[in-house]
Amino acid sequence: MAYEFVLAETDGPIGIVTINRPAVLNALNPGTIAELTEALEAFDADDAIGCMILTGSERAFAAGADITQMVDAGPVEVLRDDNFSRWARLRALHKPLIAAVSGYALGGGCELALMCDLIVASESAQFGQPEVKLGIIPGAGGTQRWARVAGRTAAMEIVLTGDPVSAVEAQRLGIVNRVVPVGAHLDEARRLARTIASRPPLAVRLAKEAVNQAQETSLSAGLELERKLFYLLFASEDKREGMRAFLEKRPARFQGR
Repeated sequence: MAYEFVLAETDGPIGIVTINRPAVLNALNPGTIAELTEALEAFDADDAIGCMILTGSERAFAAGADITQMVDAGPVEVLRDDNFSRWARLRALHKPLIAAVSGYALGGGCELALMCDLIVASESAQFGQPEVKLGIIPGAGGTQRWARVAGRTAAMEIVLTGDPVSAVEAQRLGIVNRVVPVGAHLDEARRLARTIASRPPLAVRLAKEAVNQAQETSLSAGLELERKLFYLLFASEDKREGMRAFLEKRPARFQGR
């Protein structure tokens, strides 16, 4: 399917969505969010896809929300448009989603990266929440996800100053998984995605669910969910195939069943 603001392509078992608004540094308007969500949901429903990548350009993953569409908006318009419901759909994706980030990942662009399951960053990447400089605060999870991953004090500095941090600093804070030389971020994300896509699909899906719940529940509730998902996988054909392949010293052939 052709899109106006994003590009969607496959690379074997990997689905790749590229934000494509270079003239505005991939600023996120409602149409862009709608299209990238639709494209990712299509890959999520495709049995041939085992992992997904969301990326932008070398200069900008996404430099933030499109301010031209926000400057004259009032609370009623923002409430009525309810663009945040589209963001919520990204967290409902079952398959792992990797953000491949180069250049600016600011404001809504940073929040979009934080919604992904892993982040591979170029050395040129900058992460930040500059909303306070515009008289507002992050509205798509920036205050919450920074605090949960990087901790309260780091989140306070990021949100209250509005100043960005480098890829190396973001990795130190636990936001970024891997930092690679400029120009190598997408290739590294592809390598990581291929590794994940080679794993049994059901186990990957339930492992993602269990880890995500660690931030939403108490330890006891998280452990209970983990055990239930662990037991559930013992009913899968992939579990039997994986263990037999291990014992027989051969590559496993997973079917997602």
